[in-house]
Amino acid sequence: MSSVVLKNLVKSYDGKKNIIDNINLEIKDKEFIVLVGSSGCGKSTILRLISGLEQITSGEILIDGKVVNNKHPKDRDIAFVFQSYALYPHMSVYDNIAFGLKMRKFSKEYIDEKVKEVAKSLNLEELLDRKPRQLSGGQRQRVALGRAIVRNPKVFLMDEPLSNLDANLRVQMRSEIKKLHQTLQTTFIYVTHDQTEALTMGDRIVILDKGKIQQVDTPEVIYNNPKNMFVAGFIGQMNFINVNVNNNKFKIENVEFQTEKQISGDIVAAIRAEKMISGNTSVTVPVDIVEMTGGEKIVYFNLNGNKCSARVPVDYTFDKYITLRLNTEHMYFFNKDSGERI
Repeated sequence: MSSVVLKNLVKSYDGKKNIIDNINLEIKDKEFIVLVGSSGCGKSTILRLISGLEQITSGEILIDGKVVNNKHPKDRDIAFVFQSYALYPHMSVYDNIAFGLKMRKFSKEYIDEKVKEVAKSLNLEELLDRKPRQLSGGQRQRVALGRAIVRNPKVFLMDEPLSNLDANLRVQMRSEIKKLHQTLQTTFIYVTHDQTEALTMGDRIVILDKGKIQQVDTPEVIYNNPKNMFVAGFIGQMNFINVNVNNNKFKIENVEFQTEKQISGDIVAAIRAEKMISGNTSVTVPVDIVEMTGGEKIVYFNLNGNKCSARVPVDYTFDKYITLRLNTEHMYFFNKDSGERI
Protein backbone atom coordinates (compact mmCIF):
# COMPACT_ATOMS: atom_id res chain seq x y z
CA MET A 1 0.00 0.00 0.00
CA SER A 2 1.21 3.50 -0.83
CA SER A 3 -1.53 5.75 0.49
CA VAL A 4 -0.77 9.28 1.73
CA VAL A 5 -3.04 11.02 4.24
CA LEU A 6 -2.86 14.65 5.30
CA LYS A 7 -4.67 15.43 8.56
CA ASN A 8 -5.32 19.03 9.65
CA LEU A 9 -2.09 20.03 7.93
CA VAL A 10 -0.86 23.54 8.71
CA LYS A 11 2.30 25.33 7.61
CA SER A 12 3.24 28.83 8.76
CA TYR A 13 6.58 30.58 8.42
CA ASP A 14 5.87 33.50 10.72
CA GLY A 15 3.31 32.05 13.14
CA LYS A 16 0.66 34.43 11.80
CA LYS A 17 -0.23 33.60 8.21
CA ASN A 18 -0.85 29.96 7.24
CA ILE A 19 0.66 29.05 3.88
CA ILE A 20 -1.12 25.69 4.24
CA ASP A 21 -4.36 26.16 6.14
CA ASN A 22 -5.81 23.06 7.82
CA ILE A 23 -5.75 20.73 4.83
CA ASN A 24 -7.30 17.27 4.98
CA LEU A 25 -6.69 14.96 2.04
CA GLU A 26 -6.54 11.20 1.46
CA ILE A 27 -4.51 10.07 -1.54
CA LYS A 28 -5.25 6.47 -2.41
CA ASP A 29 -2.81 3.69 -3.17
CA LYS A 30 -1.70 3.76 -6.85
CA GLU A 31 -3.61 7.00 -7.47
CA PHE A 32 -2.37 9.74 -9.79
CA ILE A 33 -3.49 12.92 -8.06
CA VAL A 34 -2.78 16.43 -9.33
CA LEU A 35 -2.45 19.52 -7.13
CA VAL A 36 -3.26 22.62 -9.15
CA GLY A 37 -3.64 26.31 -8.39
CA SER A 38 -2.14 29.70 -9.09
CA SER A 39 1.32 30.74 -7.91
CA GLY A 40 1.56 30.99 -4.12
CA CYS A 41 -1.44 28.74 -3.41
CA GLY A 42 0.71 26.25 -1.47
CA LYS A 43 0.81 23.30 -3.86
CA SER A 44 4.62 22.97 -3.96
CA THR A 45 4.81 23.50 -0.20
CA ILE A 46 2.55 20.46 0.29
CA LEU A 47 5.03 18.33 -1.68
CA ARG A 48 7.92 19.59 0.41
CA LEU A 49 6.03 18.80 3.61
CA ILE A 50 5.21 15.27 2.42
CA SER A 51 8.83 14.72 1.44
CA GLY A 52 10.18 16.04 4.73
CA LEU A 53 12.17 18.84 3.08
CA GLU A 54 10.17 21.23 5.26
CA GLN A 55 8.73 20.72 8.74
CA ILE A 56 4.98 21.01 9.30
CA THR A 57 3.63 23.53 11.83
CA SER A 58 0.83 21.24 13.00
CA GLY A 59 -1.18 18.24 11.85
CA GLU A 60 -0.10 14.82 10.63
CA ILE A 61 1.25 13.21 7.48
CA LEU A 62 0.74 9.46 7.14
CA ILE A 63 2.36 7.22 4.54
CA ASP A 64 1.05 3.66 4.52
CA GLY A 65 -0.86 4.43 7.70
CA LYS A 66 2.27 5.47 9.63
CA VAL A 67 2.87 9.03 10.87
CA VAL A 68 6.06 10.36 9.27
CA ASN A 69 6.13 13.88 10.77
CA ASN A 70 9.52 13.32 12.40
CA LYS A 71 11.02 10.94 9.84
CA HIS A 72 14.04 12.05 7.85
CA PRO A 73 13.34 12.47 4.09
CA LYS A 74 15.51 9.47 3.21
CA ASP A 75 13.42 7.27 5.50
CA ARG A 76 10.04 8.17 3.97
CA ASP A 77 10.53 6.00 0.84
CA ILE A 78 9.53 8.74 -1.58
CA ALA A 79 11.11 10.08 -4.76
CA PHE A 80 11.04 13.77 -5.68
CA VAL A 81 11.24 14.97 -9.30
CA PHE A 82 12.02 18.70 -9.32
CA GLN A 83 11.11 21.39 -11.84
CA SER A 84 14.81 22.15 -12.34
CA TYR A 85 15.70 18.43 -12.79
CA ALA A 86 18.41 18.84 -10.09
CA LEU A 87 20.92 16.64 -11.93
CA TYR A 88 24.57 16.54 -10.89
CA PRO A 89 26.35 18.38 -13.75
CA HIS A 90 29.71 16.67 -13.25
CA MET A 91 28.20 13.16 -13.34
CA SER A 92 27.25 11.09 -16.36
CA VAL A 93 23.66 10.04 -17.00
CA TYR A 94 24.58 6.60 -15.68
CA ASP A 95 25.97 8.00 -12.42
CA ASN A 96 23.04 10.39 -11.96
CA ILE A 97 20.58 7.52 -12.19
CA ALA A 98 22.75 5.28 -10.00
CA PHE A 99 23.43 7.88 -7.31
CA GLY A 100 20.61 6.95 -4.93
CA LEU A 101 21.46 3.25 -5.11
CA LYS A 102 25.14 3.92 -4.47
CA MET A 103 24.27 5.94 -1.39
CA ARG A 104 22.33 2.93 -0.10
CA LYS A 105 25.39 0.68 -0.60
CA PHE A 106 23.86 -1.71 -3.14
CA SER A 107 26.27 -3.99 -5.02
CA LYS A 108 27.79 -2.83 -8.31
CA GLU A 109 26.11 -5.72 -10.11
CA TYR A 110 22.66 -4.79 -8.77
CA ILE A 111 23.16 -1.09 -9.55
CA ASP A 112 24.31 -1.84 -13.10
CA GLU A 113 21.32 -4.09 -13.71
CA LYS A 114 18.79 -1.58 -12.39
CA VAL A 115 20.30 1.44 -14.17
CA LYS A 116 20.33 -0.33 -17.54
CA GLU A 117 16.79 -1.60 -16.97
CA VAL A 118 15.52 1.92 -16.24
CA ALA A 119 17.56 3.44 -19.08
CA LYS A 120 15.96 1.01 -21.52
CA SER A 121 12.45 1.82 -20.32
CA LEU A 122 13.09 5.57 -20.79
CA ASN A 123 15.03 5.27 -24.06
CA LEU A 124 18.23 6.54 -22.47
CA GLU A 125 20.50 3.61 -23.32
CA GLU A 126 22.62 5.54 -25.83
CA LEU A 127 23.00 8.53 -23.49
CA LEU A 128 24.43 6.86 -20.39
CA ASP A 129 27.94 8.25 -20.92
CA ARG A 130 26.85 11.84 -21.52
CA LYS A 131 26.83 14.73 -19.05
CA PRO A 132 23.61 16.70 -18.41
CA ARG A 133 24.91 19.71 -20.40
CA GLN A 134 24.99 17.50 -23.50
CA LEU A 135 21.28 16.65 -23.21
CA SER A 136 18.10 18.33 -24.39
CA GLY A 137 15.46 19.43 -21.90
CA GLY A 138 13.35 16.36 -22.58
CA GLN A 139 16.35 14.05 -22.13
CA ARG A 140 17.27 15.71 -18.83
CA GLN A 141 13.70 15.27 -17.63
CA ARG A 142 13.85 11.56 -18.47
CA VAL A 143 17.11 11.24 -16.54
CA ALA A 144 15.47 12.89 -13.53
CA LEU A 145 12.59 10.43 -13.84
CA GLY A 146 15.03 7.55 -14.16
CA ARG A 147 16.85 8.57 -10.98
CA ALA A 148 13.49 8.47 -9.17
CA ILE A 149 12.25 5.22 -10.73
CA VAL A 150 15.41 3.23 -10.04
CA ARG A 151 14.81 3.42 -6.29
CA ASN A 152 11.34 1.85 -6.61
CA PRO A 153 9.79 4.26 -4.04
CA LYS A 154 6.33 4.00 -2.52
CA VAL A 155 5.37 7.51 -3.63
CA PHE A 156 6.48 9.79 -6.47
CA LEU A 157 6.33 13.54 -5.89
CA MET A 158 6.57 15.68 -9.03
CA ASP A 159 6.84 19.48 -8.82
CA GLU A 160 5.96 21.03 -12.21
CA PRO A 161 8.36 18.66 -14.01
CA LEU A 162 7.32 19.77 -17.52
CA SER A 163 7.26 23.55 -17.10
CA ASN A 164 10.71 24.04 -18.68
CA LEU A 165 9.85 22.12 -21.86
CA ASP A 166 8.43 23.48 -25.10
CA ALA A 167 4.75 22.90 -25.93
CA ASN A 168 5.18 19.86 -28.20
CA LEU A 169 7.55 18.13 -25.81
CA ARG A 170 5.19 18.78 -22.89
CA VAL A 171 2.45 16.89 -24.72
CA GLN A 172 4.80 13.98 -25.37
CA MET A 173 6.08 13.87 -21.79
CA ARG A 174 2.54 14.03 -20.34
CA SER A 175 1.84 10.81 -22.19
CA GLU A 176 5.12 9.25 -21.07
CA ILE A 177 4.49 10.06 -17.39
CA LYS A 178 0.97 8.59 -17.57
CA LYS A 179 2.36 5.40 -19.14
CA LEU A 180 5.01 5.31 -16.44
CA HIS A 181 2.34 5.52 -13.74
CA GLN A 182 0.41 2.64 -15.30
CA THR A 183 3.58 0.55 -15.53
CA LEU A 184 4.89 1.20 -12.02
CA GLN A 185 1.47 0.94 -10.32
CA THR A 186 2.43 3.25 -7.48
CA THR A 187 1.21 6.56 -6.08
CA PHE A 188 1.94 9.78 -7.97
CA ILE A 189 1.40 13.26 -6.49
CA TYR A 190 1.88 15.80 -9.25
CA VAL A 191 1.97 19.60 -8.95
CA THR A 192 1.22 21.93 -11.84
CA HIS A 193 -0.25 25.34 -12.62
CA ASP A 194 -1.30 24.09 -16.08
CA GLN A 195 -5.00 23.18 -16.23
CA THR A 196 -4.46 21.03 -19.36
CA GLU A 197 -1.96 18.86 -17.48
CA ALA A 198 -4.37 18.58 -14.57
CA LEU A 199 -7.33 17.56 -16.73
CA THR A 200 -5.45 15.08 -18.89
CA MET A 201 -3.22 13.40 -16.30
CA GLY A 202 -5.02 13.21 -12.96
CA ASP A 203 -7.29 10.46 -11.64
CA ARG A 204 -8.42 13.24 -9.30
CA ILE A 205 -7.63 16.94 -9.16
CA VAL A 206 -7.12 19.03 -6.02
CA ILE A 207 -7.86 22.72 -6.63
CA LEU A 208 -6.02 24.97 -4.17
CA ASP A 209 -6.32 28.68 -3.40
CA LYS A 210 -4.52 30.58 -0.65
CA GLY A 211 -3.54 27.41 1.19
CA LYS A 212 -7.04 25.93 1.23
CA ILE A 213 -8.59 23.12 -0.79
CA GLN A 214 -11.44 24.44 -2.93
CA GLN A 215 -12.53 21.15 -4.50
CA VAL A 216 -11.29 17.57 -4.90
CA ASP A 217 -12.77 15.31 -7.56
CA THR A 218 -12.30 13.66 -10.95
CA PRO A 219 -11.48 15.92 -13.92
CA GLU A 220 -15.00 15.39 -15.31
CA VAL A 221 -16.73 16.48 -12.10
CA ILE A 222 -14.38 19.42 -11.56
CA TYR A 223 -15.05 20.66 -15.10
CA ASN A 224 -18.80 20.06 -15.20
CA ASN A 225 -19.75 20.75 -11.57
CA PRO A 226 -17.48 23.42 -10.04
CA LYS A 227 -18.33 24.20 -6.40
CA ASN A 228 -17.49 27.88 -6.56
CA MET A 229 -16.41 30.71 -8.84
CA PHE A 230 -12.71 30.13 -8.21
CA VAL A 231 -12.86 26.53 -9.42
CA ALA A 232 -15.14 27.48 -12.33
CA GLY A 233 -12.77 30.19 -13.45
CA PHE A 234 -9.55 28.25 -12.92
CA ILE A 235 -10.41 25.16 -14.96
CA GLY A 236 -11.52 25.87 -18.51
CA GLN A 237 -12.54 29.16 -20.10
CA MET A 238 -15.55 30.45 -18.12
CA ASN A 239 -17.48 33.67 -18.62
CA PHE A 240 -18.93 35.43 -15.57
CA ILE A 241 -21.90 37.76 -16.17
CA ASN A 242 -23.48 39.95 -13.51
CA VAL A 243 -27.28 39.69 -13.69
CA ASN A 244 -30.29 40.62 -11.58
CA VAL A 245 -32.87 37.85 -11.18
CA ASN A 246 -36.52 38.70 -10.50
CA ASN A 247 -39.23 36.00 -10.54
CA ASN A 248 -36.62 33.60 -11.96
CA LYS A 249 -36.05 35.94 -14.93
CA PHE A 250 -32.97 37.97 -15.86
CA LYS A 251 -31.58 39.85 -18.83
CA ILE A 252 -28.33 39.61 -20.74
CA GLU A 253 -27.89 42.59 -23.08
CA ASN A 254 -31.65 43.30 -22.80
CA VAL A 255 -32.56 39.77 -23.91
CA GLU A 256 -34.69 37.97 -21.32
CA PHE A 257 -33.87 34.52 -19.94
CA GLN A 258 -35.74 32.34 -17.50
CA THR A 259 -34.33 29.76 -15.10
CA GLU A 260 -36.01 26.97 -13.18
CA LYS A 261 -33.78 27.67 -10.19
CA GLN A 262 -35.49 29.51 -7.31
CA ILE A 263 -33.08 32.44 -7.12
CA SER A 264 -33.43 36.20 -6.91
CA GLY A 265 -31.40 39.37 -6.59
CA ASP A 266 -27.92 40.24 -7.87
CA ILE A 267 -26.04 37.05 -8.77
CA VAL A 268 -23.38 35.88 -11.22
CA ALA A 269 -24.38 33.74 -14.20
CA ALA A 270 -21.54 31.76 -15.78
CA ILE A 271 -21.20 29.91 -19.05
CA ARG A 272 -18.22 28.27 -20.71
CA ALA A 273 -16.75 29.76 -23.86
CA GLU A 274 -17.49 26.65 -25.92
CA LYS A 275 -21.19 26.80 -24.96
CA MET A 276 -21.78 30.38 -26.18
CA ILE A 277 -23.32 29.29 -29.50
CA SER A 278 -25.10 26.09 -28.47
CA GLY A 279 -28.44 27.46 -27.21
CA ASN A 280 -31.65 28.74 -28.78
CA THR A 281 -31.81 32.37 -27.56
CA SER A 282 -29.95 34.90 -29.71
CA VAL A 283 -27.88 37.75 -28.30
CA THR A 284 -25.98 39.99 -30.72
CA VAL A 285 -23.01 42.06 -29.48
CA PRO A 286 -20.06 44.00 -30.95
CA VAL A 287 -16.81 42.07 -31.39
CA ASP A 288 -13.69 43.39 -29.64
CA ILE A 289 -10.92 40.98 -30.67
CA VAL A 290 -10.68 37.69 -32.59
CA GLU A 291 -7.91 35.13 -32.07
CA MET A 292 -7.28 32.31 -34.54
CA THR A 293 -6.12 29.13 -32.79
CA GLY A 294 -6.15 26.75 -35.75
CA GLY A 295 -9.29 24.63 -35.61
CA GLU A 296 -11.37 27.38 -34.02
CA LYS A 297 -11.56 31.08 -33.24
CA ILE A 298 -11.79 32.79 -29.85
CA VAL A 299 -14.00 35.86 -30.02
CA TYR A 300 -13.92 38.52 -27.28
CA PHE A 301 -16.79 40.90 -26.44
CA ASN A 302 -18.75 42.38 -23.51
CA LEU A 303 -21.96 41.09 -21.90
CA ASN A 304 -23.67 43.31 -19.30
CA GLY A 305 -20.38 45.14 -18.99
CA ASN A 306 -18.41 41.94 -18.32
CA LYS A 307 -15.53 40.83 -20.55
CA CYS A 308 -16.45 37.50 -22.13
CA SER A 309 -15.31 35.14 -24.88
CA ALA A 310 -16.69 32.45 -27.17
CA ARG A 311 -14.93 29.54 -28.84
CA VAL A 312 -16.44 29.11 -32.30
CA PRO A 313 -15.62 27.06 -35.44
CA VAL A 314 -13.45 28.79 -38.02
CA ASP A 315 -16.41 28.95 -40.42
CA TYR A 316 -18.78 30.61 -37.91
CA THR A 317 -20.04 33.73 -39.70
CA PHE A 318 -19.69 37.19 -38.14
CA ASP A 319 -18.13 40.56 -38.88
CA LYS A 320 -18.19 43.50 -36.47
CA TYR A 321 -21.01 41.85 -34.51
CA ILE A 322 -21.40 38.26 -33.38
CA THR A 323 -24.68 36.48 -32.70
CA LEU A 324 -24.43 34.25 -29.64
CA ARG A 325 -26.94 31.48 -28.95
CA LEU A 326 -27.34 31.02 -25.21
CA ASN A 327 -29.20 28.47 -23.11
CA THR A 328 -29.77 28.62 -19.35
CA GLU A 329 -29.26 24.82 -19.23
CA HIS A 330 -25.57 25.51 -19.88
CA MET A 331 -25.31 28.20 -17.21
CA TYR A 332 -24.04 28.05 -13.64
CA PHE A 333 -25.22 30.47 -10.97
CA PHE A 334 -23.07 31.78 -8.13
CA ASN A 335 -23.59 33.93 -5.07
CA LYS A 336 -22.05 37.30 -5.91
CA ASP A 337 -20.59 37.83 -2.42
CA SER A 338 -19.41 34.37 -1.35
CA GLY A 339 -18.68 32.96 -4.81
CA GLU A 340 -20.39 29.69 -3.85
CA ARG A 341 -22.50 27.80 -6.34
CA ILE A 342 -26.27 28.31 -6.07
